[in-house]
Amino acid sequence: MLTHLDIRDLAVVEHLSLPFSEGLTVLTGETGAGKSILLTALGLALGERADAGFIRVGSNRAEINLTFDVSDSPNVKDWLEEQELFEGDECVIRRIVTDDGRSKAFINGRPVTLQSLQAFSQGLVEIHGQHAHVLLLKSSEQRRLLDEASGHSELVQSVGGLYRTWRALRERLDRLTHSASDQAARVDLLTYQVEELEQFDIQSLDYEALVEEHTRQAHVGRILEVGQVHLEALYEHDSQSVSAQLMQAIQAMQGLSKLAPEFLETVALLEEAQVGVKEASFLLRRQLERLEVDPVRLDALDKRLGDLHQLARKHHIRPEELPNKLDGLKAELGALSKGSESIEDLQLAHDRALSDYRLLAGKLTEERKTTAAIMEKKISGIIQELGMPQGVVKVHVETDECRNPLPDGLDSVEFLVSANPGLPPRSLAKVASGGELSRISLAIQVAALDSKTVSTLIFDEVDTGIGGGVAEIVGQKLRLLGHDRQVFCVTHLPQVAVQGHNHLRVEKTAQGGVTQSTVRLLESDERIEEIARMLGGVRLTDQTLAHAQEMLSLVPTGGV
Repeated sequence: MLTHLDIRDLAVVEHLSLPFSEGLTVLTGETGAGKSILLTALGLALGERADAGFIRVGSNRAEINLTFDVSDSPNVKDWLEEQELFEGDECVIRRIVTDDGRSKAFINGRPVTLQSLQAFSQGLVEIHGQHAHVLLLKSSEQRRLLDEASGHSELVQSVGGLYRTWRALRERLDRLTHSASDQAARVDLLTYQVEELEQFDIQSLDYEALVEEHTRQAHVGRILEVGQVHLEALYEHDSQSVSAQLMQAIQAMQGLSKLAPEFLETVALLEEAQVGVKEASFLLRRQLERLEVDPVRLDALDKRLGDLHQLARKHHIRPEELPNKLDGLKAELGALSKGSESIEDLQLAHDRALSDYRLLAGKLTEERKTTAAIMEKKISGIIQELGMPQGVVKVHVETDECRNPLPDGLDSVEFLVSANPGLPPRSLAKVASGGELSRISLAIQVAALDSKTVSTLIFDEVDTGIGGGVAEIVGQKLRLLGHDRQVFCVTHLPQVAVQGHNHLRVEKTAQGGVTQSTVRLLESDERIEEIARMLGGVRLTDQTLAHAQEMLSLVPTGGV
């Protein structure tokens, strides 16, 4: 489980250090307070792509540290031992992002690749995003969820491996069949093409980065010109800048507020706008300072791109496909250079691979159908508790044994729903409303958890589109999950928030003209006020406070 989070200079967070406990932890706060920054920090620390835009204005690097207790996670400990990274039951992940857009990752103080970090983090934390119900409409996502619930990921991977073996043999057989008569000429051509591409260092080509640098260098004069004009307009012009005019307006409104207090709200909005203009100006200045005109570099980029486009036209592909083309040519050349491979032997190997694939794909089909029958009962039971008393979900697995092999097997998977008795189940896209999709999505996620070993779950506003009694049941479900796992839930519903064993509030403040987000654990009285705010808005009345206290008192107490 996650025991501690430490963030430094990330977006609007200067420094944040949070300990975490077992059970269900809810995160609440005003819209725009920065609840998403915690999920951003977790995502970065667990291996998501990073760039300099995440760094707090005025800093040159951002850093996130996560501490986990892995004593109850044998798979995680095994992975650490295999990688020679095991340091006991406490595991520390560290991610650093610098202002040049680069990042470094560490596990227990030792550097690791981003791919290793991503592979490791899959056994630690699972994040269920607020748009999961949108993905649920896709057939591929429905198949993935079924496979995830069945716990046969190794079988899926094995089917995928046999598919790749079959496909490689199929392609080799096709090439060998069609080129047997002119194999020598083909070898000569391939040798020439490989040598030509290697001369241009295609193996290390990053075409997108090259085009991006060329575009920037070709327009650097325009960027500097426009950027400087607007930097002066925003901040640096003494009296006519946007910042100066905002200050004049703030001072004027402050004067009016002494006569009419209702103008204080206008003052606050203008001050926030001034902070935003100031931060944008600082960022713009830093970006402009990094740019410089370099005609020599621009000429080199022009020549490089010209050579790449000429090569791409010769091979009838896009420039960014040249590295894959080189790999393909090398593979074909290597196969042809091995000598006279027998078409008959290759055909036997191909047929054997196809037979092995169909055998294992058939086993996968049976596993899916068995899991589908179990899963649809679980999901139906859960959605009936979530305000769809007559709802029934069917998980339909259809197999086409005559189709060519596919990486995920021979099955198409579709989740069907009937919201009312007497109506046949139909596809989610045709039947379910937005609120129903949210409930079905949450039900599927909960139903799939039994087969998972991950100890920390994060739900990011998965309660979107529901309310009332249904929201209370969702909260109870999440609290129940918290008895066996560590659960975090970002929510805007008081019915869900009261179910938390722990309650964190995210707040945005402005100090010294700089906007910051802070997070703190709420005590009993503070929690009543936060639930009341979620119930009744900014102004707290005795009635909303009493309602909040009543809601909290109805939640069963006790350990997790």
